[in-house]
Amino acid sequence: MTDVDIFISGGGVAGLTAAAAFGAAGFSVVIADPAPPITDASTEGADLRTTAFLQPARDFLDRAGLWPRLVAHATPLQVMRIVDAGGAEPIPRVTKDFNAADISDLPFGWNLPNWLLRREMVARIAELPNVDFRSGVGFKSMLTRTAHARVTLTDGTSLTTRLVIGADGRGSPVRQAAGIDAQTTRYGQKAVTFAVTHAAPHDNISTEVHRSGGPFTLVPLPDHEGKPCSAVVWMEDGAEATRLAALSEDDFNAEATARSAGVNGDLTLASRRMVWPIISQTADALTAERTALVAEAAHVMPPIGAQGLNMSLADLAALLDLAEADRDGLGGTAMLDAYARKRHTDIRLRVKGIDLLNRASQAENPLLRDLRAKGVEALYGLTPLRKQIMKLGLGAKG
Repeated sequence: MTDVDIFISGGGVAGLTAAAAFGAAGFSVVIADPAPPITDASTEGADLRTTAFLQPARDFLDRAGLWPRLVAHATPLQVMRIVDAGGAEPIPRVTKDFNAADISDLPFGWNLPNWLLRREMVARIAELPNVDFRSGVGFKSMLTRTAHARVTLTDGTSLTTRLVIGADGRGSPVRQAAGIDAQTTRYGQKAVTFAVTHAAPHDNISTEVHRSGGPFTLVPLPDHEGKPCSAVVWMEDGAEATRLAALSEDDFNAEATARSAGVNGDLTLASRRMVWPIISQTADALTAERTALVAEAAHVMPPIGAQGLNMSLADLAALLDLAEADRDGLGGTAMLDAYARKRHTDIRLRVKGIDLLNRASQAENPLLRDLRAKGVEALYGLTPLRKQIMKLGLGAKG
């Protein structure tokens, strides 16, 4: 039996960040994940997606001692470009640039490959003597009491802890063990994720191209083999996404270039393709006795506007603030109630907002696509509203 301040279930980007942050703050931490983290792009099963960290998320990574390890690999995102190509032909008809310079001296955010994030996060955790990362071991069950929780792992070991953090994904075993249900919305969409090289430089511009089925998003990456490179999330109806993923490389390159409306020139695959289901999901509660849910255990949304993991780090920042403010009360009712109050409204509003944006991006009807284009133009033309929406996107309160 081991006594520890915090147990974290889940060794993805959110869980590893949590371990580093709470460890850096002086709490004793055990983190467990049944799958060893993949820390190399060439390894079978590597997560080829990327994560765009917005300004508040960068600040939290710095607090955790992670940003100094990541900054040299990060690609700045200075401009968020919205392109509507919903006319009769797949060509840009409305293009609007949302420039971070309008509201800040810093970029909107910085983009990094997920496999590299895991590599640097695992290295950071290894520097912290009060953090024990149990790779290849998962959460099995827990029994909570007023003063502590007893957690049993899949290798048969047990530990007592003051706080259990569920950072173990949309099917969270911790959420299930706590008896918390989740509400799920399915869109019939999947995302094809991959990297491409292209003829035109990206100029640190992240571009969302809207036509139908969902956005086609190009996010800047460092050059690959001397050519400009971007990560792509291509959202489509499920059957179409499956068809695209099975195309030959030449055919896929041609269809990707056409769907991008040629904004960066001809696109050429620079990685393998992966397919992910698109859902929205919110947990019915963020807490239970001695338990807090964060990241995808608490909320899932379509990958639009770089909100997903940035909301996850907002969860962690709120939880860490409360933990540091009252160390003796770690994991107690007062702390967990305060966490739920602090995060509930923001989560609900952002999940609903991204849901509405995604439904608009799926539009097949030409009239609805015309309305979407006019909406982008109207929003951009109202400067105060445009700036306020950019600030909200960075995590500011309304």
